Amino acid sequence: MGLAIIAPNKSAEEINAWTGVFKEINPTLDLQVFPDIKDKEAVEVVVLWQHPKGILHDFPNLRLVCSMGSGVDHIMADYYPENVPVTRIVDPRLTFSMTNYVVMGVLNFHRQILRYIKDNQSKTWDMSQPEIPVSVGVMGVGELGGDVLDKVAGLGFPVVGYGNSPKSSFRHPYYYGNQLQDFLNEVNLVVCLLPLTPKTVGFLNKDFFKKCQKGTYLINVARGKHLLEEDLIPAINEGFISGALLDVFQKEPLPAAHPFWEHDKITVTPHIASITNHKAAAPQIMENYNNLMAGKPLINQISKTQGY
Repeated sequence: MGLAIIAPNKSAEEINAWTGVFKEINPTLDLQVFPDIKDKEAVEVVVLWQHPKGILHDFPNLRLVCSMGSGVDHIMADYYPENVPVTRIVDPRLTFSMTNYVVMGVLNFHRQILRYIKDNQSKTWDMSQPEIPVSVGVMGVGELGGDVLDKVAGLGFPVVGYGNSPKSSFRHPYYYGNQLQDFLNEVNLVVCLLPLTPKTVGFLNKDFFKKCQKGTYLINVARGKHLLEEDLIPAINEGFISGALLDVFQKEPLPAAHPFWEHDKITVTPHIASITNHKAAAPQIMENYNNLMAGKPLINQISKTQGY
């Protein structure tokens, strides 16, 4: 059984790091790397990240599709055989990094660090309103969102969660579905960690922003397609949104001419909130490779109907 890596946007150094772990686990592994995949019929497992659309048609014996990260929207948006399972990466280090990034954003907004950086540059001594009261709402309360809620609550901030479906028990206040307005009434800082599904594409749009409390701050660390980018700056100009910390974008790298770069209330980071560690991720893929060969259940398999 052969395995192929298809990740054209990753550097040769990154790919070599992945192949090194795969070969260390299984020295006899039949491993091919895009674009040099010579024997497509031998490929039964593909490992993907931002793959060329439609390429899965090329593998007649495909049995398993593995994401190289926690996200699977790049897979769900493309064709793949209906009976082929899809898995993702679950890594405590991903959670650690994501939570720390969001906590940084919450504290920077709460203590107005960006304002003080500007004051530093202009030599302005302004002691007014050194803290903004913050209530944090997290949309998407899976493993990542749940940990963010726990850590932010541990710092003493009020927190509220929001998701697609009801939960019989949840350790924090929680809203779901059509209770979005109730959720937004409770918070003035919104963290988007929603999975990307047909229902959540463009979820952060002008109608959403108008439902927010005036001056709400936005942190988007989920996917770029959650945000209708053309709606954000008008929402800031109209006062619905006070600013944003954005780590993901519809097109990456963010084009140099994009207005987000120049806006003084938008902070851009280059999709670094949470980075997959190949030393933690590759063994999970190899475990599923071995499980598939042995007819055992897969780990971290996603629900195709839910999209995550």
